[in-house]
Amino acid sequence: MSKSGVTLFVAAEAREFTGLMLKVEKSERLSWPVQFAQRVEHNGEMAVLVAHGPGPKLAAEAVRVAARNEQISALVSTGFCGGLDPSLLANDIFIARDVLGVGPAMAPHSDRRHRSGALISADRVAITAAEKAELRKTGGDAVEMEAAGVANAAQQLSVPFYCVRVITDTADESLPLDFNKIRDAEGRFSRMRIVAAGLRNPGNIFPKLMQLNERCKSASRTLGEFLVNCRF
Repeated sequence: MSKSGVTLFVAAEAREFTGLMLKVEKSERLSWPVQFAQRVEHNGEMAVLVAHGPGPKLAAEAVRVAARNEQISALVSTGFCGGLDPSLLANDIFIARDVLGVGPAMAPHSDRRHRSGALISADRVAITAAEKAELRKTGGDAVEMEAAGVANAAQQLSVPFYCVRVITDTADESLPLDFNKIRDAEGRFSRMRIVAAGLRNPGNIFPKLMQLNERCKSASRTLGEFLVNCRF
């Protein structure tokens, strides 16, 4: 975390910060017009965590809100991602060295085990193993939805950009629902639509959703443990 200004961590959902919140010494809720905002302190250094929904547009909006309220010294896109490289396993930490089509990313200082590579950042969820295989052909090692928006914001603010993610679904796994079909008008995932889709096939979809949820909880803990031991 930075000593001059604050490092801003941007995720899609608050649950991606659950593991990190367990590790900080102090936290303060911020009344900003975003879904989640906390100022936190760890080892005497300040950071701000924001989550405002999936996709580059909502991520960039979260950065704009934060920039009106804080002096930002570095931007970190963080949270969950899907593996495209078949060797990436669930709970692996993935540090992007490049966001394809956007530009390079810096690597934080860490002596902890992690993987690195090229990231694809697109405004849609990669649902099936077949779709991930096609994305892999473009040179990406992992895929997510917000890093491009955060990277562009970092360029506009002339601050360093980092991307630290954790794998929640591997290259050979398909997700239990097409989450692209259950996004609302703003691009957020509609919980009501998720429940409705599950009810149409409860014996198959709900158990898989529960398994995915448990994996996300574990991934958030792994990510939090890694982030508090990084230097940006």
